[in-house]
Amino acid sequence: MAKAKSRAKKKKLSDRNEELIVIDEKAGLIFQTTQDLYKYFGDAIETLEGEYESLRNPSDFTEQEQSKFEDRLEDVLDQPDEVWCDEKPIKDLLVHHFLKTFQDNDQSLYYVASAYVSTDDDTPTFVLQHFASKDQELFKNYQRGEMIYDHDFADAQPGAIEGDALSEGDTLAIGLYLAMIKVRSEKDISPDKFQEFSALREETIEAADEIWRKNDLDGNVLVSFIKEYPEHESAKDLVYVAVTQEDPDSNVHSLLFSFPTTDKTLLDRYRQGENLQADEVVQESSH
Repeated sequence: MAKAKSRAKKKKLSDRNEELIVIDEKAGLIFQTTQDLYKYFGDAIETLEGEYESLRNPSDFTEQEQSKFEDRLEDVLDQPDEVWCDEKPIKDLLVHHFLKTFQDNDQSLYYVASAYVSTDDDTPTFVLQHFASKDQELFKNYQRGEMIYDHDFADAQPGAIEGDALSEGDTLAIGLYLAMIKVRSEKDISPDKFQEFSALREETIEAADEIWRKNDLDGNVLVSFIKEYPEHESAKDLVYVAVTQEDPDSNVHSLLFSFPTTDKTLLDRYRQGENLQADEVVQESSH
């Protein structure tokens, strides 16, 4: 495991040639020396290091191997996949866990950075511990407390529309939406314009031209409502799609997400499974 690391700002005193280490000015965490700084965070560092050592798999990266990955720390802190605020303060300190997964030669590399986040500007100013791991279970241990940032959720927000599961951070909706975004044509309607077509959602569900039901690999029953709007003023050959999840007991559908498209190839992905007639479907107006 890599050692603790300061990302603090330096502040020079006006009356003498001395720099202060500013971790969190609002909280009064300003230190004159590095020794004072590390002493203040010492108990929390010891607690986290002890937890890591107790959970570490002997086959995981050695301390020497860890050094090869230290240059990824800044990326983890600046562009994390997830940030979790620990449910319990560690030695009276609120700790945030910054998590990121890297793909190295078709293998997953999991990186954790546990840090103190300044209340001044919500940035990590002191890293209590950081390490790379091959162990996904160890990585998951730090997904605890309150998730305050999710990269996938942030990426999905431009296409979210009030009332759908995507806007609420539903993991199934996010995953399906991002998969759709990856394969749609670059010339298709931009996600930041989806809101402009949201008025079509209700009509598409209530008077669909096509309704398709299929089971995904996880056993979810997905039903897609498709309606063409060939004369729409904003886009030529426009089609609107609403993707729902069907409850197997009640057959009621919960809206996952919806989108406009002019990409005929993309539409083929939603014309799979069983082709239903509209009167076979019990509909629900919102998620």
